[in-house]
Amino acid sequence: MASFSKIVEEARLSARALLDYGDNLFNPTVRLGVTGLSRAGKTVFITALVHGLARGGRFPVFESLATGRIASARLTPQPDDTVPRFAYEQHLRTLVGERRWPNSTVDISELRLVIDYQRQNGADRTLTLDIVDYPGEWLLDLPLLGKSYEQWAAESLALSRQQPRALLAAEWHAHLSTLDPQAHEDEQATLTAARLFTDYLRACRDERFAMSLLPPGRFLMPGNLAGSPALTFAPLDLPSDEAGPAGSLWAMMARRYEAYKDAVVRPFFRDHFARLDRQIVLVDALAAFNAGPEALHDLEAALAGILDCFRIGRGTLFSALFRPRIDRILFAATKADHLHHSSHDRLEAILRRMLDRTAMRAELAGAAVDVVALAAVRATREAQVQRGRDRLPSILGTPVSGEVANGETFDGETEVATFPGDLPDNPEELFSGGFRGLSSTASDKADFRFLRFRPPLLEHGTTEEPSLPHIRLDRALQFLIGDRLQ
Repeated sequence: MASFSKIVEEARLSARALLDYGDNLFNPTVRLGVTGLSRAGKTVFITALVHGLARGGRFPVFESLATGRIASARLTPQPDDTVPRFAYEQHLRTLVGERRWPNSTVDISELRLVIDYQRQNGADRTLTLDIVDYPGEWLLDLPLLGKSYEQWAAESLALSRQQPRALLAAEWHAHLSTLDPQAHEDEQATLTAARLFTDYLRACRDERFAMSLLPPGRFLMPGNLAGSPALTFAPLDLPSDEAGPAGSLWAMMARRYEAYKDAVVRPFFRDHFARLDRQIVLVDALAAFNAGPEALHDLEAALAGILDCFRIGRGTLFSALFRPRIDRILFAATKADHLHHSSHDRLEAILRRMLDRTAMRAELAGAAVDVVALAAVRATREAQVQRGRDRLPSILGTPVSGEVANGETFDGETEVATFPGDLPDNPEELFSGGFRGLSSTASDKADFRFLRFRPPLLEHGTTEEPSLPHIRLDRALQFLIGDRLQ
């Protein structure tokens, strides 16, 4: 039955691919997936990308725009009527007008941008860019499609018994020890187990621990499925080489786990994920650096799992017709503006170190994989600050109102200088625990690594809407779509 279901699913994907291919013959289109784990900056990235293309931003590395071959870029109605539209205009007002960061991504959304450009041979052409925004937590659910409830439960429990997760899972583990998987199904026991399991996942995501491997993703962002049986299950401590008796707690959990895959994971894969052409994965690596080696190893495993999820390879006529593939994937370490520029290349090197093994497999399959350190909207600027006889490289920015550091509460209006410190030349220092965190180089007191800065105050000159400052956003665009604008 499982293999028959897989055949049916593949047939549906092929039919959709044929429709997309037919449309693409008359309207060349790139479907760009934008994802990342919580607080990585997906909403800001898309807003800055669209604003830069539509308003002619300063993108010297994005060749087609820098050389003037892009005549215009305009928003048009999106093609998928059942997918919410990405609220670009609202997010732009929040960033520029209110100097606040937009709310995080909690659901899928889409935006269509039509780019009029001139090819390098002089011919006028149009490229349609469909931007699909979705939470990275959903991506980490895709491996569940190949796992039984028993496999997932065993893996989740093994992970939860490692530090620092074991401490965070203590209350859930205490309840788990009272449950007999072969006892009669019990709704109240299941509700309690699901709540405590979700509390454990939420605690793992706290910035003090910055864990990344947290499936099922919808437990932390349930949306309209909150309280449904499809989101009311949890791992059980199961005996090996046995099956759950009918009517048991075990059978109940397994049934709801399968319902979660049918109601949440498969539709996302079929209707959205399997149709992507290009992909960027945004990573808040700084949070993991400060949380310690355990968080870094967890992030490394999450990124490997993410890369393994993609259908990757060089695009061919057959793949376009029947089995679409992603042929370019960019991993971007965000919030580069929280570091001095001298550490940007080191940040890229650390991210590349996390991806070395899995990226090699992707490249062997014909996909291009790259990494970049970027800030889609730069919230800080650099300066040299005198401290005694020393001039120290620093970053200047306006902390969000209410932020607290070293006993000082910031008002949201005053600009401050912070000393982010340097990332190590050798990435292995981070993974071995030899790195002490992004503490200040100015004094033992100052430590601003968790400060959140407000978006920059833009100066309106002769243009109605000034460009948003960024770090390497143009390089990301060149990698993701530059070849399609030649």
